[in-house]
Amino acid sequence: MNAMVEAVKAWIGRRLLADPTATASMVARLLTEYGKGHWRSYAIAFAFMGVGAACTAATAYLIGTAVNRVYVDRSFIGVSLVSLAAIVIFAAKGFATYGQSVTLARISNRIVASNQKRMFDKLVQQSMSFFTDKHSSEFVARINYGAGAASSVLNMLITALGRDLLTLLSLIGVMVYQQPVLSIVALVIAPPAILVLRGLIKRVRHITQTQFGGMVRVMQALQETVQGFKIIKAFNLEEVMRDRVYADVESIEQASNKLARVSNRATPLMESLGGMAIAAVLMIGGYGVLVLGQTPGGFISFITAFILAYEPAKRIARLNLDLQTGLVGVRILFELIDLAVEPPDSRPGKLAVSEGHVAFENITFGYRPGEPVLHGVSFDATPRKVTAFVGASGGGKSTIFNLLLGLYTPQEGRVVIDGQDIAGVSLASVRQNIAYVGQDVFLFHGTVKENIALGRPGASDEEIVAAARAAYAHDFITAFPEGYETKVGEQGAQLSGGQRQRIAIARALVRDAPIILLDEPTAALDSEAEYFVQAAMKELIKGRTTLVIAHRLYTIANADTIHVVEGGRIVESGRHEELLRLGHRYATFYRLRSVDQKQDGAEAGADSGAAAADVPGTGAPGTEAAAAV
Repeated sequence: MNAMVEAVKAWIGRRLLADPTATASMVARLLTEYGKGHWRSYAIAFAFMGVGAACTAATAYLIGTAVNRVYVDRSFIGVSLVSLAAIVIFAAKGFATYGQSVTLARISNRIVASNQKRMFDKLVQQSMSFFTDKHSSEFVARINYGAGAASSVLNMLITALGRDLLTLLSLIGVMVYQQPVLSIVALVIAPPAILVLRGLIKRVRHITQTQFGGMVRVMQALQETVQGFKIIKAFNLEEVMRDRVYADVESIEQASNKLARVSNRATPLMESLGGMAIAAVLMIGGYGVLVLGQTPGGFISFITAFILAYEPAKRIARLNLDLQTGLVGVRILFELIDLAVEPPDSRPGKLAVSEGHVAFENITFGYRPGEPVLHGVSFDATPRKVTAFVGASGGGKSTIFNLLLGLYTPQEGRVVIDGQDIAGVSLASVRQNIAYVGQDVFLFHGTVKENIALGRPGASDEEIVAAARAAYAHDFITAFPEGYETKVGEQGAQLSGGQRQRIAIARALVRDAPIILLDEPTAALDSEAEYFVQAAMKELIKGRTTLVIAHRLYTIANADTIHVVEGGRIVESGRHEELLRLGHRYATFYRLRSVDQKQDGAEAGADSGAAAADVPGTGAPGTEAAAAV
């Protein structure tokens, strides 16, 4: 016997659960991962549904009893008792419906919250390479669409099994009890309806997936319109963006209309079959009452039960069809939840930084197999000194920072901090000792104070203000009506470029890390904004090991060590004067930059002189800016 049971289970597993994206597999996984954990709450909801189903059946039976008491027995007491029973039944049904709805809503809210957390956790556990070829709106759409799909499908299933199936069985019981022969006639509509619906399932699944794809594209266009509004206006791209959005919206509209046609295609047939069944029941039942002398109460009770049973029967017949729409969202949910993640940062070692000595030892790395970006790169960044990296774009400078932050792992070589290979210590401890300021400053939605505090969660108000003062940001922050509680807007849209950079520097200052990474932080600023940012960076790098990617000549000239990076290799290293005397790659680069920045340098000198009076401790315009790094 046990062998037979196991054989049946194995057969079911092979036939029904072999495809993980099939309906049976999706439902089985939902029941295992979600239904099992909430079975007590679902049992309570199921009990409420049972009470509601019993009340519905009792209503059908009660109507027949009422007819007999009035027209056959002519008993007022009997009618009064039936009326009292009706009050009790409908009140019980109301409370049962309320309990069912609230219980399912609580389960649904709990599952949605859990899925949102799971999906977010899965995203933040991905590597940097995962996001390089994807649009952020896709993830927003997946979280919004997928998070509620599991609870929607489970609610659909429990409602079909509880409310609809129990109601249908209860009403069938009343029908069979009152009129056994008529009950057989009523069941003839089920097989044709089910056969028609089965043919529509695959088409509904495909159309729903098309809808989701169109929705993602619309969200993408809307997000890019908001974030790139200035570019849209500057290049007169309103019509281009409008055409793009309109095309996607129209494709969604067409898919939605097609879904409406396909999913409701069986309705005329089902309604026609229902009408034929009711007509047959009326004729046979009427013949029994009028010719055979049967009591009208049983016939009326049967008709009531039959009409009440029609809607739950139709919903059950459509269950698989409606299920396909919900399972599209479930597949989207599971696709994200099932993503492979980077191995957890389980390395027990913790980076201990005393000097802040950074070294790359023969590093080779490529973002794609067979396409190395760095070729055997080695260098030393002296503690509490400034090490600059210069060279043409695409040479590998930013990749060096990415490896130092542990965002990628080199294929060969070691990244060493104070003699410790960062591959042997936790990445959290590595990043805790590094403060990063980039060219493209990212500010999070929230206040100025909240953005600065993100450098070190838990920093006190005094530490935040001190960091802002050191970053020359305090004055413009306090000039805002709401001061440090001023909202920065999406990606800092309420602030100028120079203000955003100084907020980013304040965020790095409050972190108080021994190693500083500066990735061309002044490249996109005007002269006056750059002057203040340079002054803020001077405070940031005091007593810290600083690695800077720079194109500005004064930044290059004042670095303690300069590395020229070309084609993924360090081709020259030394101080500014030494490299100029050699007359090789750095000298060529310096001359080219001198020509490019000659006009900018003259303007910067004039603007810096005007701004110097506002910066405490400034001297000559060119000297103070140059001394910043």
